[in-house]
Amino acid sequence: MTDADARPSLRLFVAAPLAAGGAVALTRDQTHYLAHVMRAKVGDAVLLFNGADGEWRCRIEALPKAGAALLPQVQTRPQISEPDLWLLAAPLKRDRTDLVAEKASELGISRLWPVFTRHTNTGRVNTERMRAHLIEAAEQCERMAVPELAEPMALDKVLAAWPEDRVLLFLDESGGGAPLAQVVGALAPGPAALLVGPEGGFSAEERVMLRSKPFTRPAGLGPRVLRAETAAIAALAIWQSVAGDWEQAPRG
Repeated sequence: MTDADARPSLRLFVAAPLAAGGAVALTRDQTHYLAHVMRAKVGDAVLLFNGADGEWRCRIEALPKAGAALLPQVQTRPQISEPDLWLLAAPLKRDRTDLVAEKASELGISRLWPVFTRHTNTGRVNTERMRAHLIEAAEQCERMAVPELAEPMALDKVLAAWPEDRVLLFLDESGGGAPLAQVVGALAPGPAALLVGPEGGFSAEERVMLRSKPFTRPAGLGPRVLRAETAAIAALAIWQSVAGDWEQAPRG
């Protein structure tokens, strides 16, 4: 394999359509990253993906500060469908929320939904920051789409508008649910979601409300008390190991 055939190490998400010969303009931030952080030059190859048109090997045509111009040359991977799994998580302190967003993107969720509960210890969510972590993680782990970030919402409003064809597994720290792996293994394939509460756990009223819905299933992660971010990551890893998302398209 020649250097020209090697898989490029640079990979970016773009919103623009991708097709052979159709020039793509990068943002100023992406251009700064290529030129000044990664020291890329005109003529270098970069992989681009947009969640719809597959992954493309592109050539850097120009690197002006206002926005680099890249030319798609060949599709390296076709677009594939990804698991339809949402993660609903109570916002945490900033660094821990960042960690949840990053790892959730790596572990293949299709939507991240910040949900306010009674014991949530923060009143605001920096959605721009969360979205940046989702994108960066998707770029680095080589997945083919970036998870959607839903607008933060209170738990009762989320449940009131819930699509009833999507099962919602909530992590019940009170010990009232079967092991998560067992619950996941018993589900039929279809849309699903995981709900992780805050550091203080769900209130008694919230657990009653959750259990009253026909689309919910309580589940547990074992006898230890886990931090909220640990619970989210562990739950997603269990889901992936049981339900799987091993479909992979050939790589160029």
